[in-house]
Amino acid sequence: MRKKTRRVRVGRVEIGGDAPISVQSMTKCDTRDVPEVLRQIRALAEAGCDIVRVAVPNEEAAAALRDICRESALPVVADIHFDYRLALKALEAGVDKLRLNPGNIGARWKIETVVREAKARGVPIRIGVNAGSLEKDILEKYGYPTPEGMVESALRHAAILEDLDFRDIVISVKASNVPTMIRAYRLLSEKVDYPLHLGVTEAGTTFSGTVKSAVGIGSLLADGIGDTIRVSLATDPVEEVRVGWEILRSLGLRTRGVNIVACPSCGRVQIDLVKVAEEVEKRLGHIDVPLNVAVMGCVVNGPGEAREADVALFGGKGVGMLVVDGEPVRRTTEEEMVDALVQKVEEMAAELRAAGDPEKVLRQRRARRHERADGDAAAAAPPVAGGSTAADSRLPPAGPRGS
Repeated sequence: MRKKTRRVRVGRVEIGGDAPISVQSMTKCDTRDVPEVLRQIRALAEAGCDIVRVAVPNEEAAAALRDICRESALPVVADIHFDYRLALKALEAGVDKLRLNPGNIGARWKIETVVREAKARGVPIRIGVNAGSLEKDILEKYGYPTPEGMVESALRHAAILEDLDFRDIVISVKASNVPTMIRAYRLLSEKVDYPLHLGVTEAGTTFSGTVKSAVGIGSLLADGIGDTIRVSLATDPVEEVRVGWEILRSLGLRTRGVNIVACPSCGRVQIDLVKVAEEVEKRLGHIDVPLNVAVMGCVVNGPGEAREADVALFGGKGVGMLVVDGEPVRRTTEEEMVDALVQKVEEMAAELRAAGDPEKVLRQRRARRHERADGDAAAAAPPVAGGSTAADSRLPPAGPRGS
């Protein structure tokens, strides 16, 4: 069960409470280049990003925020380090949230100055603790960036905000070491009811960073900890959003777009399943309706996955069967099977959008499908020779190795 936290509003997006777990990213260009910043923000919004952060390293970047905030498709967070005056300029520009690094922002009076202005404008603050930039006295106390030291830093600075009766707080305690990050968030969650922003900082390249983020963020979300996430990857920020959504979808926390189930391929498969699955994923990337799509290649798990999916492609020996709501509807050649699947998914997505509430309609369709499957199972004929069933005979042959 997800831990109940305070609710904080960032522009039109809410973090914490029972609000959906939001997905964040960060622009990866010079903030002074306003057209490029806005281009990246539009791409992030289309990918499903909820909140975007921009770096504010100097006064020119702070000045650019006014145009960025006015045109942005997403709530904008100003990422502030070292100079508290940049935070004040960001607030004047109209940002929706500040991220302050307590390890480098300076004296308490500087933080208090920013907090008073943020409070007057109704702008929340994320206390963004990072293992790589802890305060000197905390490093001296613990010897190195420990989870306990990171939490101490976060609580110290939360207390400053609380002393000024400021409660619109979000906290993060990020580290590039996954076990350290997990331990820090678990400790912090025991001590505060502020919403937590999860992330593995400097996670790495697309491959390694995705794995680290899935383990770190996913472990905490599975424990009910976390209210908003940012996957940090050394790649296009859109990929961060795609990975973030996949983490949420894998845990059943949010759904957006097509969920593809594909068998990993083995010696029983007699189509180029890997190529087919990759092409399907690429060509269905524009679908925003949360459909379950299966791409299967043999009779071991194929029939079961095909029945569970909203749309499925079950291939064998150069041919494929398109299955919709558990029922075979069309036989295709291997060359045509991807086109057939994509066409059917696009048709179903359009139909569901036209219905007004795609997720509700999908739940109803899936419930009917399960009821029908239960009835079919009760009336199923006994296995025939070779271990296959009557249901299997409706699907394309998988060749001698799969029969």
